[in-house]
Amino acid sequence: MAKSQEMEHPVKAFGWAARDTTGILSPFKFSRRATGEYDVQLKVLYCGICHSDLHNAKNDWGLTPYPVVPGHEISGVVTEVGNKVKKFEVGDKVGVGCVVESCRQCDQCNKDLENYCSKLVLTYAATDTDGTPTYGGYSDIMVVNEHFVLHWPENLPLDAGAPLLCAGITTYSPLRHYGLDKPGLHIGIVGLGGLGHVGVKFAKAFGSKVTVISTSINKKKEAIEKLGADAFLISRDEEEMRGAVGTFDGIIDTVSAVHSLSPLLSLLKPDGKLITVGAPEKPLEVPIFPDLITGRKMVAGSMIGGWKETQEMLYFAAKHNILPDVEIVTMDYVNTAMERLVKSDVKYRFVIDVGKTLKPQ
Repeated sequence: MAKSQEMEHPVKAFGWAARDTTGILSPFKFSRRATGEYDVQLKVLYCGICHSDLHNAKNDWGLTPYPVVPGHEISGVVTEVGNKVKKFEVGDKVGVGCVVESCRQCDQCNKDLENYCSKLVLTYAATDTDGTPTYGGYSDIMVVNEHFVLHWPENLPLDAGAPLLCAGITTYSPLRHYGLDKPGLHIGIVGLGGLGHVGVKFAKAFGSKVTVISTSINKKKEAIEKLGADAFLISRDEEEMRGAVGTFDGIIDTVSAVHSLSPLLSLLKPDGKLITVGAPEKPLEVPIFPDLITGRKMVAGSMIGGWKETQEMLYFAAKHNILPDVEIVTMDYVNTAMERLVKSDVKYRFVIDVGKTLKPQ
């Protein structure tokens, strides 16, 4: 007979979980493994609400194992370390992102790209190496192998900084990997939401000319005056789009809704790169001719980053004072926050104050 979630492991834990496709979250008692010799146990203080949390809670991708405790933008403080842990001590401020384990032997792991390991273990909605479910940061404690725990820069706020662990690395990594981090390049950011607004900040910090590409004129003032974008392009305005054809070195497409790539490809210079980081529920069409091959252009993807690059990103963000714009909410507000997220009614990321507002029931 299978053990209940409360009895699977020796350490009692508490969080909020979705139990079916309604996606409604409610209090949930479960358990964490005992702190192993290479493990770090941390008290969760803050956890960002990512759009993928919403997709997983509702099983939009058909992959959710219920009950699911979401959350992979986690910041907190170390409460216990295993006897062979060398990088962390009790009291350290730390972060945990989207991945909590990988094989650490394959080519990708050896290149510090654990996020592309075929055996990676996601922070939640996955199966851990011991065969039990992983539960995320909408909870009081985490137990994670030290390899996947991140040092938290001293001058980076734990609350506003938490979304960097997904939204931040999701935009930072493609800018770095595809050479779009050079001063003077013209970079487009498609979509001004949780991902896009952080992408603008990173691209500006790299010294790029940044243009926000959006369907909504209502976001123009904020994009330029608050986030520091140099220009704003309305993708539904055919005249504006024609005027920008062939002027971009690279574009980061953060949109998760189904949309056409052809207008975006037309904006690229020869050898330009269109990098998609959103996760639409249905496939997108890639217009090979004439959009792609006539300019030797590239359509590529990117998904979060490995531990080393994520740590690099945190230090870069701290150095350049890059923080997501957040709205701090209580744990019992999470379902309302999810409803607002569906309507894009947040600027630009919700963060749950787990440490102060998660109350065991």
